[in-house]
Formats: sequence, structure tokens, C-alpha cells
Amino acid sequence: MSATNANFVRTTFLMLIVGTIVLTGIILSSLWLVDRSRETFAYIIHERDIRRASADLLQTLVDAETGQRGFMLTQDESFLEVYEKAMTHVRENLSTVADLVRGRAIKEEKMPTLRRLIESKLEELTHTVALTRQGREEEAIELTRSELGRELMDQIREILEFFRTQSDINVDNGVTEQLEANSRLQWFMIGGGIAILAVMGGAIAIITQHVRALSNARREVEALNAGLEDRVNERTEDLMRANQEIQRFAYIVTHDLRAPLVNVMGFTAELDTSLKALQAYVLADGDKLSEDQIKEARLAASEDLPEAIGFIRSSTKKMDGLINAILKISRDGRRPLKPERIELKGMLEATSASVHHQISESEGSVALDVRVPMINTDRFSLEQILGNLFDNAVKYKQPERPLNLTVRVLPEGRNMVRIEVEDNGRGIADEDHERIFELFRRSGQQDKSGEGIGLAHVRSLARNLGGEITVRSKLGSGSTFVLRLPSDLSRIVRS
Repeated sequence: MSATNANFVRTTFLMLIVGTIVLTGIILSSLWLVDRSRETFAYIIHERDIRRASADLLQTLVDAETGQRGFMLTQDESFLEVYEKAMTHVRENLSTVADLVRGRAIKEEKMPTLRRLIESKLEELTHTVALTRQGREEEAIELTRSELGRELMDQIREILEFFRTQSDINVDNGVTEQLEANSRLQWFMIGGGIAILAVMGGAIAIITQHVRALSNARREVEALNAGLEDRVNERTEDLMRANQEIQRFAYIVTHDLRAPLVNVMGFTAELDTSLKALQAYVLADGDKLSEDQIKEARLAASEDLPEAIGFIRSSTKKMDGLINAILKISRDGRRPLKPERIELKGMLEATSASVHHQISESEGSVALDVRVPMINTDRFSLEQILGNLFDNAVKYKQPERPLNLTVRVLPEGRNMVRIEVEDNGRGIADEDHERIFELFRRSGQQDKSGEGIGLAHVRSLARNLGGEITVRSKLGSGSTFVLRLPSDLSRIVRS
């Protein structure tokens, strides 16, 4: 998937998420308002029931008192019917009020007082009616005139009026809260609508941009097709450069292999000359040799022959090393690549651990900055490249300062990864930046063992992986080797 398509899918998915979140918010807010409205409505109804029950209780008490006084004044039994009916409903209404105010702390705490006052009022009513039935009307009237009944009714009325007032306040508060909730939901719906419009506008803009990108991509493809001949010329130039490199490699091989052969041939001739002097000395049959012949034979045995043999051995050893290096690079070029997913941070930590002892000896440090977690490439080749670069950093560090090694892994373009290995070592002269990657070539002070094979091998491995390696360096200030590799070698291997 191209970066444009991936970006389009990602952005569209993000817009869908935002739109879903907004719609979910609106739905949840609506459900919350419905639930809140139901709770508020139930609360208001409950408060109205308290108010109505309080009014009914008071009215029932008034009816009982009216029946009681009518009977006292007239002894008419019809008033007793009103009285007895009211007395029956008083306790029912009191029980209803008690049930309704349960859970309403302010009202519930007044219920014991209300019960006591009502019971006292009912006792007063019952007592006066009983006195009247016994013909003791004067005592009943006198008891009524004592203000006890009126004071009880005033206190009862005050409590029930408090219940009704509090219910009215609670109803008003419930209505106000409901209106505020409706207002908040209204603004939330307006905001949600604006957000949805914004999401739709963004989606339209993204689609328009994607269509424009597709059009640009089509034009680029047309331009690439039109420039196919130029690309063929570029590939031809690449092949020519590769051919020149092969020729340069052949020259290096023949030149460096010929030098030891010349040494072998020259010292073989010297060996032959020295051997003749020895033969004359060893094979002399009773003949006396001159002092010069004896001296020459001894010189050949003590100096000339060992020197010639040493130079021949050294030359053949160098030839063997050069041939082995060529075979090593040749084997790497013919070894089948095995791409696999590699965690770069883990590989770099393992490679740095292999040189940790040498770096810690100089109180140096290794810093890793890995911004590309994975790469698909050949593990063996990448391990060899990194190991060689780390070893070179340790080998060519400045003796007078600690070695600081920094490795950065960064994305480059669509399908490439850049690995930078930076050190603060000796550095490399400008004219040797390319020369160090040639086989059997070295730069700078030759105080370290080696044959100039390592970096040539590294470049060969990098190119086998479809990449390239270059260097940025300043003499005395350190070097930065830049390795560029494809992020997915399997695609190159398949092609």
C-alpha cells in the first residue's frame, strides 16, 4: 500500500472514529436526559403527593373538629357521622404522609412531633364527644374553651404547612433543574451537529485531496513512462560503473598478487646463489678452500639462506591471505540470502556488548537511537557489517580520549532504512573516503594489523543486501559510516 493510500485510509478511519464518538455522545446525552427527566418527574410527583397528603390530613382534622363542635352545640347525631368518618381517615392520612416523607430528612424528623400532636388532638376530640354523650355539655364546652385544641391545631397546621411549602420549593427546584438539563442538552446537540458537519467537511476535504493525489500519481506514472529511456540510460551507466569496479578489482588483485610472486622469484635466485657457496664448502673432497670461499659459505648459511627463506615464507603468506580474502568476498556474493524480520535494537545491543569491554577500558560509552524497530533483511550479513564497523571504531580510537560510539537508525524515504555509526576516533582524510572501501587498501597511519579487507567486505555485503555504505569523516575528529538498506529485502530477492 502506497503512503498516499495508507494516509487516506488512516485519516478516513480517524474521521469515522470522531463521527462515531460524537454520535455516541449525543445518544448517551439523550439517554441521560431521558433518565434524568424520568427521575425529576418522579421526584416532582412524589413531592406533589406529599403536599396533597398533607392537605388531606389537615382537612380531615378540620372535618373531625367541625363534627365534634356541631355535636357539642346541637347534640345532633348527624354531626357524629361526619366526626366518626373524619376520625377514621385521620390515621390513614397520617400513615400516608409518614410513608411519603420517608427518606426526606427535613420532613421525616418532624414526623414524631406531628404524630404526638395529632394523637393529642384526637384524644381531646374523643374526650369532649364522650362528655357530651354523658350529658356533661358544660364540661365539654369548658374544655373546648381552654385553648388546648386550638393550640394543637395551630402546631399541626404549622408542620403540615411546612411540608407543603417544602414540597412547593422542591417542585420548583426540580422544574428548574429539568430546564437547565434541557438547555445543556440543546447546546450539546448544537455542538454535536457542528462537530458532525466538521467531520463531514473534513471527510469531503480528505476525499478531494485523495482524488487529487491519485491524479498527481497518474501524471507521475505517465511522466515516468515518458522517461523510461532516461532510466534505461541510468541503468546502463550503473552497469558501466559496476564493470569499471570489476576491472579495478582485477587490477588490484593482479598487482597485489604479482608483488609477492616477484619477491619469491627474486629470493629464489638469491637462495640458488647461496646454495652454490654451501655446496662448494660441503662437497669439497680434500681440496683446500680459500678463506673467501669459507667466509662466503658461512655467510650464506648464517644470513643469506634464512633471509631468503623468511622473505619467501612472508610473500607466500601474504599471497595466501589475499587469495583467502578474495575467496571470502566471492563466497559472500554467492551465498543465498535469507531475509527475516530482525529487531534492530536487540541486534545493536548484542553487537555493542561484544565490544563493551574494550570501550569501558577507555571510560567510553555507546548510545543507541533506534527509530525503526524492525527490518526484513539477511541476519548474517547485517551482523557482519555492524560487527566490522564496531571493531574498526575500537581499533582506530584516539588513545588520548574516551571512545564515544553513537548509532542512529532512521527511516529514509518510503522503503529504506539509514543506519549511522558515528565515533570520535582518528578520522579519515578526505582523499581516502572512497579508497578505504577498495580491496587491500588502507589509509592513515599503518600501526594496526590488517590487510585492507574489512571495509571492502562491508561494501560487498551492503550491496548484496541491495544497499550502499558511505562515510563522512574529518581527520582527527572521528567518522560516521552511513549504511542505507531496503527495509524489506524479500521484495528485492523475489524480483
